[in-house]
Amino acid sequence: MVTRRLRKIFKDDGMAFVVACDHGMINGPMRGIGNLEETLRAVISAEVDGVMATYGTVRQFPELFAKTNWVCRLDGAASFLSPVSAVGSQFFNIEQALILGAEALCVTAFPGTKDEEHGWDTMAKAIYQGHKWGIPMMAEVMPGGFTAGPEFRNVGVTKTAARIAAELGADWVKIPYVEGYEEVVATCPVPVVVLGGPGNADPAVTLEMVAKGLKAGCKGATIGRNIWQAKDTYMMAKTVNDLIHGKLTLEEAIALVK
Repeated sequence: MVTRRLRKIFKDDGMAFVVACDHGMINGPMRGIGNLEETLRAVISAEVDGVMATYGTVRQFPELFAKTNWVCRLDGAASFLSPVSAVGSQFFNIEQALILGAEALCVTAFPGTKDEEHGWDTMAKAIYQGHKWGIPMMAEVMPGGFTAGPEFRNVGVTKTAARIAAELGADWVKIPYVEGYEEVVATCPVPVVVLGGPGNADPAVTLEMVAKGLKAGCKGATIGRNIWQAKDTYMMAKTVNDLIHGKLTLEEAIALVK
């Protein structure tokens, strides 16, 4: 069952593009997802391989998610409203994911932070529960946290973090692109996909990052704000999808979204 679900997300070419639309659970109605239904319609109509979202989102828009593959965001953390940062925890369970038809799960870990062990523990337990019911896990791995400095964005740290996630049983790993990504891919025994990262007003930057990841041997990308904060959400989603699946060159892709 895990393999069947994986093959719905990773197409016959072995590649996958998932758009992350789960940000509202922590950041609220950000620019680009204020009207979530409109954003989902644009992304799903671009025929991306999957959409990552929360239980509440899928429950609200079942007809839309019937047209795509849902990656269920299982965990979360304190919102930006909290006066202090807090360690994340698992908010949703496997039963909720199964009820609404998830094709995969996602949990985040922050290696190199004080909460590292807690994140790995949450991920390992969720992987076991998911596999018991035939649901694969995409491990989102953010060394040092979302705003980490260059000491965490290097090949040594990145390949170590990706390998740990694979050793815990993750079916594929979403992790930031760094120079030397070839080594990250080569030393991780499960597929690696590029993590979209902070918002960038220039779509060419995102496309170039994805292209570098593909050249290094990664199997796609999972991107959020750099899709739905783009000038044209549908066009950006379709362009990245076509780049990943070999239907466009980098130059052709950039020309479409400039």
